[in-house]
Amino acid sequence: METHKETDEPTILVLNSGSSSLKFGLFTHSGGDEALLLEGSAEGIGRGDGSLRIKSPDGRVLAHEEQVLESQTDALRKLSRVLAEQKHERPAAVGHRVVHGGPHLRTHQRLTPEVRQRLQDAVHFAPLHIPPALALIDEASKIFSDAEHFACFDTAFHSTLPPRAAQLALPRRYVDAGVIRYGFHGLSYESLVMRLGADLPPRAVFAHLGNGSSLCALQDGKSVDTSMGLTPTGGVLMGTRSGDLDPGVLLYLMRVEKLDADALETLLNRQSGLAGYADDESDMQALEKRAAAGDANASLALDAFATAVRKTIGAYAALLGGIDLLVFTGGIGEHSEEIRKRACDGLAFLGLSEGDPAGKVRAIHTEEEKQIARHCRTLLRAEAA
Repeated sequence: METHKETDEPTILVLNSGSSSLKFGLFTHSGGDEALLLEGSAEGIGRGDGSLRIKSPDGRVLAHEEQVLESQTDALRKLSRVLAEQKHERPAAVGHRVVHGGPHLRTHQRLTPEVRQRLQDAVHFAPLHIPPALALIDEASKIFSDAEHFACFDTAFHSTLPPRAAQLALPRRYVDAGVIRYGFHGLSYESLVMRLGADLPPRAVFAHLGNGSSLCALQDGKSVDTSMGLTPTGGVLMGTRSGDLDPGVLLYLMRVEKLDADALETLLNRQSGLAGYADDESDMQALEKRAAAGDANASLALDAFATAVRKTIGAYAALLGGIDLLVFTGGIGEHSEEIRKRACDGLAFLGLSEGDPAGKVRAIHTEEEKQIARHCRTLLRAEAA
């Protein structure tokens, strides 16, 4: 494949890291917006069934390799090799999705040594997410040493939360220390706002449902409440995360089970949620098949998940004074008609039902990578001005 020459705009590589995957996209600027040159993902990182797949914008497979991928940095090295083989020009910028930047990093910005140190200092806010993000940033900075590197934060979109939503019911000194509601999936929500444009009504609820799940209440396109809190563990139950719990449960586990912070973290983030209900199974498609075959635990997991989503939608309807549009996105939100139906059951009084002819309930593909590319392009241009 020849180097992209349709515009003189530099290319931007976006890296979107997950717990066992690395999604990426290469973008140029065309027609007033970011245009995808190629996209792909490295799946099964850390397992024996790893794979690297790269596709063109029309879905044509450009490269597909089945191989063991030991880490995200290992996947990135293989990605850079394939990009070179595809004869794409080296990116002028690399955009990194960062889940949590702590209290001092709430805006998208260039990655400087000072910003990296602030991320290091914020590890305790997201100990499962920030360390691998830092490792990926460090490796990408070596591989693409001639590019500008930018951090785009999932928490930035929620900086509009009013105090009643952002502040927790704790003594003021904890608020001052950054123990607040940050909210996550902000890049996903922001991409939906951009995609809907003038079609976004004043009162909307977005539900990003996947292995990690959250909901967001939007007033005039701004986040006014969201289900996740200080960390991505809170809110509705998820694939392996507990979601909100009575704080007394944690006290019980500490006092009776003698669990320390590390053990609690493992329990709440890796052994709970859907997996807790259904014997370590967290894959939605597998759970739906088991439930259809009569598996009671799988059925309970689906019911508990959909009910948690429905309760949050109802709460946001009360907050907003009604809902003009409900959007499902994320792997589960986009692809599971069963979950959308269950989540909407009982919401007819709000005018919401899965497959409604009025179009108040929609499933829309999220474009996190494209949104990161937009931010990087803006930052690049600002630095060049």
